[in-house]
Amino acid sequence: MRIPRFFVSFDLSQDRIEVREVNIVHQIVRVLRMRDGQELVLCNGDGNDVRVWILGVTKDMVTVEVIGREKNENELKRGVVLYCSILKRENFEWVIQKATEIGVSEIIPLVTQHTVKLDLKEERLKKIIQEAAEQSGRSVLPTLQIAMGFEQAIQEAVLRGISLFFDVLGKEFDKKILKNEDRVNIFIGPEGGWSELEIEIAKKNKFNFVNLGGFTLRAETAAVVASYLAVSVV
Repeated sequence: MRIPRFFVSFDLSQDRIEVREVNIVHQIVRVLRMRDGQELVLCNGDGNDVRVWILGVTKDMVTVEVIGREKNENELKRGVVLYCSILKRENFEWVIQKATEIGVSEIIPLVTQHTVKLDLKEERLKKIIQEAAEQSGRSVLPTLQIAMGFEQAIQEAVLRGISLFFDVLGKEFDKKILKNEDRVNIFIGPEGGWSELEIEIAKKNKFNFVNLGGFTLRAETAAVVASYLAVSVV
């Protein structure tokens, strides 16, 4: 059985910990109905798992004792940064969820010429990230950046790592180009595709134009597939 996992914002260095965060206590006590002696994992985003077992439960506090500390070896050594054009709400939320599960380290909503939706609900997206990270066994939460304009994103990515610009006219993706890269930037366009100007700007900055095969994928599908390809190269 999978041991429940929770991201917390408090210090985990003590051997005995009082968990008082209302939402976490609610999940442990009311939703999961956990009791004394049961195990769970606490994380504070530093890459380590803190295994604890429950000593006592009240309606507003769970007291636990640490039984093990270990580095989470599932976290990737390579940083994968997803620059994803803002999509329709449910599609963008799905991308956020799946990118987190896959292991992406940073997500940057991208405003392009063909972007239609701009009203991001940041707190909801962060909640989706946390729940996806807990479900998938991560110990680090991907960083959700504020929405960024296309040209600013290009200028930032040029300075950090290799950049893959996904477009149907690009070359077929070859994992060999990522072999020795510590950071990979993935650029995914909106539902309406990249504009000619955006394509020219990416070419001028020597981005790697790649595609995901002969079929035309929806933007949200391309974002997840491209992210998985980037994180799976060892």
